[in-house]
Amino acid sequence: MNSFILGLLIFWEFFKIGLFAVGGGPATIPYLIELTNKYDWFTLEELTNMIAVSESTPGPIGLNMATYVGYQTLGIWGGIISTFGLVLPSLVIICIIAAFFAKMNKNKTVQAAFNGIRPAVAAIIAVSVFSICKVSLVRITEAGMQPVWSTIILSVVVLLLLQIKKLKKIHPFFWFVAGAGIGLLFKF
Repeated sequence: MNSFILGLLIFWEFFKIGLFAVGGGPATIPYLIELTNKYDWFTLEELTNMIAVSESTPGPIGLNMATYVGYQTLGIWGGIISTFGLVLPSLVIICIIAAFFAKMNKNKTVQAAFNGIRPAVAAIIAVSVFSICKVSLVRITEAGMQPVWSTIILSVVVLLLLQIKKLKKIHPFFWFVAGAGIGLLFKF
């Protein structure tokens, strides 16, 4: 495929994601899963790795993933194009809302619309969590679906540790370093 056409396609796909992924970075995940079905830009397993990297790097998750996909697909220009495509709808919408904010803020119809959007955003994020759990907790092999016991056990241990109040006071950087160390040690 021609680089120019591929660039337009990347821009268009991420523009649509930016337009409809209400709820932040986690809300982009179902749309990225859909991209794995439509194009060969990345696999579902690569998507889980992108999410892990995006979570641990500075910046918004959705933006980091868009930049990564664009870069992986079309190099530096692809990263720029995908990032611009993702943020453009938000920029336009925010500019429009800012112009009418004072009037819209007290409008009962607008308040009702936002109240209606909240459950939809929660559902989109729940679908994202389910999709990522499916990929990270089960490995598909020739013998069928095999549970990834190391990931399941680690998840249970982390959830139990989070219940201890003293551990909640530990700086997040420690958890990041500890998680990276455990991942390297056990090759999760």
